[in-house]
Amino acid sequence: MKFTTTKQAEQIVHTLSAPSKMPGHAYSIPAFRCKVGSLLRKIKGSICSKCYALKGRYIFQNVIDAMEKRFQSLTNPLWVDAITFLINKKEKSGFFRWHDSGDLQDIDHLQKIVQVAKNLPSIKFWLPTREYGIVSDYIAKVENSFPDNLCVRLSAYMLDGKTPDSVAQRLGVQVSGVSKDGFTCPASKQNNICGDCRACWDRSVYCISYKQH
Repeated sequence: MKFTTTKQAEQIVHTLSAPSKMPGHAYSIPAFRCKVGSLLRKIKGSICSKCYALKGRYIFQNVIDAMEKRFQSLTNPLWVDAITFLINKKEKSGFFRWHDSGDLQDIDHLQKIVQVAKNLPSIKFWLPTREYGIVSDYIAKVENSFPDNLCVRLSAYMLDGKTPDSVAQRLGVQVSGVSKDGFTCPASKQNNICGDCRACWDRSVYCISYKQH
């Protein structure tokens, strides 16, 4: 199907999200649908035990409903074409984040995200994930690298814990954590917004440290 209007595309994938911190749009699905994250939430001291996407505006019913619609759309065979059209139509900043809430569901989900990046080479995509296994399976079974405009960051499991360097270096991806290692996210010192910083999308910035939130 060739999409010609935003309304057509949104009927398939629902709307994009627009986190106030970010320079552009994102795509959120329910945090309670996270696989590894759901296990980590039960572990004291894990980053997911303090999940920001399970509080604040994320628990408003209209937000919950929107995220669930996006989640249900992931298996739609028109998903890649629809979200490619939508991002191309709406994203003017040139930067897009996958999952300000939620995470990868399976290797098929990751393949679709990779295809969107290939479809839109002028846009830089950032994919933070704790699904190391899914990323590893993709590299082993599908393609041995990611498009230059897709920055995949393996997120640490624990607060002040080590980043998964051995896995990331084997897979050729980047990392992030809540620690004092690497490049420090400046958002906490600039009204909790990215401002001019685009380090998260930059594959040359190997490790980023975020403040707990």
